[in-house]
Amino acid sequence: MATNIGMMDSAYFVGRSEILAWINSTLQLNLSKVEEACSGAVHCQLMDAAHPGMVPMHKVNFDAKNEYEMIQNYKVLQDVFNKLKITKHIEVSKLVKGRPLDNLEFMQWMKRYCDSVNGGALHSYNPSERREASKGGKEVTKKAAPSQSSTKSSTAAPKAQSSHNARRNEVSSVNLANQSQKVPRPTSSGGPAYDEKITELKLSVDSLEKERDFYFGKLRDIEILCQSPEIEHLLVVEAIKKILYATDDDASVMAEAQAMLSSQQKGAEQLSPIAEISEEKSSSETQKRKNIVNFDVDAASLTTLSPRQRISDVSDVHCSGSPLMI
Repeated sequence: MATNIGMMDSAYFVGRSEILAWINSTLQLNLSKVEEACSGAVHCQLMDAAHPGMVPMHKVNFDAKNEYEMIQNYKVLQDVFNKLKITKHIEVSKLVKGRPLDNLEFMQWMKRYCDSVNGGALHSYNPSERREASKGGKEVTKKAAPSQSSTKSSTAAPKAQSSHNARRNEVSSVNLANQSQKVPRPTSSGGPAYDEKITELKLSVDSLEKERDFYFGKLRDIEILCQSPEIEHLLVVEAIKKILYATDDDASVMAEAQAMLSSQQKGAEQLSPIAEISEEKSSSETQKRKNIVNFDVDAASLTTLSPRQRISDVSDVHCSGSPLMI
């Protein structure tokens, strides 16, 4: 079973639309966003559909609005995971915030797991009946019922409209009979070229969704790394978070992040006297070396010169009028 799957697994390349269609068809709901399932009640019922009778549905709260109510649902889900020996970690603190990406990632895992159980077969599972034991389950079923009836009525509406226009078509059919023989009518499907174009667009959208989810996985890894206690307080990490959590495509965000790093570098240069101290030390050491070398040369000259050479040097100095000689 898919209890542990990596970020590069095909499960994380499933798009939102496919996830929503799977949830709504499995549980007979009308969710329009994945983050609407952040309360944890939908996750509990999905596990109940995969393992009938394993989830105590009377403890599940579909009317959970506050975080403490949502946490109770996730406790029920965690108990089910423990009974089934599922080692998947539930990041409750992130899911209850209702962030789209976190909820999408966890729901992708849920779909992969439910598909791996008995090939995704539900064994005549009745989601509406199972929800009645939960708090707020009946209200959720009532809200979902109008949407399902509207979909049925939408399919029936074209039939009523076509029967209404049938009489008009009968009147005009005589006039159009001769023209229909001259002008070929387009096929209902639009022809092979039309079908080929639709298939090409679907493949293009599919590949774009996979590419998007792939790069989202990379950003998610960076976010987890930046939340490490060892480095989360560093200024460079704060700059990265500023770019990651930007709500709009504004170029000023990048400029602000670079300004944060440059200000830190300038402050470090002004506060640290290491460079000046090193220069002073190097200059003093150079001067000491010169003095030692000069002293050594003078000592060597005294030992190597003969007394006659020393007297000649002194006489040269005396003759030159040096103020050192009296």
